Amino acid sequence: MRITRRLEFDAGHRIPDHASQCRHLHGHRYVLEVTLSGDIIKADGQPVNGMVMDFADVKRIANEQVVSRWDHAFLVYRGDSLVVDFLATVPGHKTVVLDVVPTAENLAAVAFRILDAAYQDIYGNHLRLERVRLYETPNCWADALRDESRS
Repeated sequence: MRITRRLEFDAGHRIPDHASQCRHLHGHRYVLEVTLSGDIIKADGQPVNGMVMDFADVKRIANEQVVSRWDHAFLVYRGDSLVVDFLATVPGHKTVVLDVVPTAENLAAVAFRILDAAYQDIYGNHLRLERVRLYETPNCWADALRDESRS
């Protein structure tokens, strides 16, 4: 069985080598979808009975590990020294420095790696992260899938 939880956050970024508008500082209303697979838990009398995982727990973990860290932050590539240096001059600015250019593809892959370690099979139902989908706009998204995210 597969379940998916959707979360939204706002963040800024810049794609320094982009040939068009995205080379400028700008922001997006991102949507993060987390898809987990596992067996349906059979545990009479337990709050998780009949679930793969409680959606509230899916949300809590995604918020703790990714969304709260990226929400209202500027996601910047470590190699984009002009922007990294500039943001360091803004007192109290929420900046997340990444080892990759913050494209939708790279952000989805980073989120997958972070969340893959966070979702544990605590109920013995073979719980595992299958997909992280990151929408950069309502019409554009990237999928990081289990088989493609191992490295």
